[in-house]
Amino acid sequence: MKLIATGVLLGALAIVPTAQAETAPGWGACQGAERPKDLQCASIDVPLDWARPDGRAITLRIARLPATGDSQGTVFSIPGGPGGSGIDDLTFYRASFAKLRERFDVVSLEPRNATTYGRLPRKCFATGPWLTRPGSPAEYARLGATVRASAQTCRKIDPGFADHLDSASVARDIEAIRAAIGEERLGFIATSYGGVPAVAYARLFPQRVRAMYLDGAVNQLRDATADARTRYGTYVAQFERFVTWCASVADVCGKDVAARWRGLVAAADRKPLPVKGESVTYSGFDLQVAAMPNLIGPGPAPALPRWRQLAEAIRQAEGGDAGGFAAYVKAGIGSLKPPSFVGMNLTMCADGLRFRDYREYRAIRALGERVSPDLPGAGLWHRLGCTGWPAPVANPPAALPAKGLPPFLGAGTYIDYDDTADLVRRVPGSAMVRYDGHGHGLYLTGNACAIEHANAYLTDLTLPPPGTTCRPAR
Repeated sequence: MKLIATGVLLGALAIVPTAQAETAPGWGACQGAERPKDLQCASIDVPLDWARPDGRAITLRIARLPATGDSQGTVFSIPGGPGGSGIDDLTFYRASFAKLRERFDVVSLEPRNATTYGRLPRKCFATGPWLTRPGSPAEYARLGATVRASAQTCRKIDPGFADHLDSASVARDIEAIRAAIGEERLGFIATSYGGVPAVAYARLFPQRVRAMYLDGAVNQLRDATADARTRYGTYVAQFERFVTWCASVADVCGKDVAARWRGLVAAADRKPLPVKGESVTYSGFDLQVAAMPNLIGPGPAPALPRWRQLAEAIRQAEGGDAGGFAAYVKAGIGSLKPPSFVGMNLTMCADGLRFRDYREYRAIRALGERVSPDLPGAGLWHRLGCTGWPAPVANPPAALPAKGLPPFLGAGTYIDYDDTADLVRRVPGSAMVRYDGHGHGLYLTGNACAIEHANAYLTDLTLPPPGTTCRPAR
């Protein structure tokens, strides 16, 4: 039934014509003392459901950093998340666009799935269930019931809205903005999860893409197995970097941290570890999930991983207290364990980033245990958050067109490169920039090397040569 519903919806979307606007947006000053004086804002009405263009409408806020020279077109910046605001990106990362603005306007939007959009309460984007790793079909079903109940607490506020937060809908919103501002084609900067609506746009409107720069992009187009292989490979490489670092600071980590970590995880799976002073415990699966932000490098490049904090949490857990993990998780997101955020899942689950069934989940779990023995649970967590989801997939993965797209440019850090490279290689003639360092995302946060290559491409369509690498400043 789910596949039939998805097919019907996809077919309906396919016949929706390219958006045409009667009037250009009325650009004016942006509200908020934090907004730059040269940032201009406007709004545009779009259909909530693009399969029913004459039905309910929603209003989107958009913003523009005008070209400082003679404008030769528009580059559209798609924010990450899901939940990020492109207006905030133009506000707080304005300096990154300075050179590009000599020749182009830079436009973005507050997407329908932004935490700041306001149709759903902010708690929907800040809370969610604590996931478990099912060991049987019955446990998988129970997890599905838990996830579904949590999702319904937010979905029931406005089911029509909640069920149209998929990335293809965001892509159609962007096409409506393109028509409204009167551009024939757009260049794109797509950051992190912004890569999913960017790729959807390229699939739906290839003739409207002048250039596509994907920066640390989430890859929706692989199936669950291929996605897991890439993800586990990234985890293995990063864990090895952590182990190497630990060998140089034995006073912090102690000896043989890899073997001790595996022993700690196995013991916690048999008997979960308490958090001193709290009514919560950590399984081995919980430890793996909680380790990931500090292991892979939190925040934008060139942020360094919090390996020292992770090492100290491991030593504390070996003493019978998972409080080190709980403390830094709570400091970051306000929860003693990482929740599967309902607001983010309203988009991710609609984009098909979920397990098909228990059998597929078990296959991916077995793959992780075989190829990534230190972090097998971490590769399951995101998709488990869509188990039992109450709405069908609205934006299933679909191939990019064989013709009609320009070569793409991608860039990625240690943790981003493989995901992004797989995307851009699907378009003939595309190129990649490797950042030989930690973190996530490069353009918005001012990485001069990545910005230089991206700007050369976005302005003159000049791609860097194969093997191009950016390195952290020393």
